[in-house]
Amino acid sequence: MSRIVDFLTELGLTRQEATIYTTLCTEGEVTGYEVAKLTGISRSNAYTSLAGLVEKGAAYVIEGDATTYCSVDPEDFCTNKLRRIERIKAGLVREMPKTCREIEGYITIKGRLHIVNKMKNMIDQGKERVYVAVSKPVLMLIISELRHAIDRDLKVVLITDEPVMLAGATAYVGETAPHQIRLIVDSTNVLTGDITAGINSTCLYSAKSNLVDLFKESLRNEIHLIELKQERRL
Repeated sequence: MSRIVDFLTELGLTRQEATIYTTLCTEGEVTGYEVAKLTGISRSNAYTSLAGLVEKGAAYVIEGDATTYCSVDPEDFCTNKLRRIERIKAGLVREMPKTCREIEGYITIKGRLHIVNKMKNMIDQGKERVYVAVSKPVLMLIISELRHAIDRDLKVVLITDEPVMLAGATAYVGETAPHQIRLIVDSTNVLTGDITAGINSTCLYSAKSNLVDLFKESLRNEIHLIELKQERRL
């Protein structure tokens, strides 16, 4: 239940609204009085939250002898949210003033979620090639974006600590630190640092050519050493 509430709050519901929405999904058509009784929320707060759910597109009002409420189907609710976000995104990208110059410094990105999102966005925005050196568990966080990159005919090269089957990619098994990230996209931008399960994940992002070239050379040398080791085994 708590996980469901967490998901719903990420979609913009308050915790009380999330609790009541879950109750509507479970119970079907109910009155405000019944909602208060089922959830233990006061009647005034229950009615306020029900009004909030209706306004946010998560519940319907059913008029009759007594006013009742029912939930919007969870899939429809999420689809409507995504549709609205896409519309907002299009408007924001179109209307937002453009920066007069590119940011050429070194940007620090903190937090596991923000780092994973940056990796996904870099890959999604790639046009030619992606080089990534990460452990297999980290690789799994971006595997769908890598598949999409391959489908878009990007060159994808992987270095991981365990064998990985990814059709269309060139994969090498090397000595990759468990939490280390090295990602280069289009030979124009790089992300490097550490990602952990805690709050101490930190990465450096930059489009500076000297850093990109440094990491390209490092990955090139690492791939060469891996290939030499494979030849010796043969």
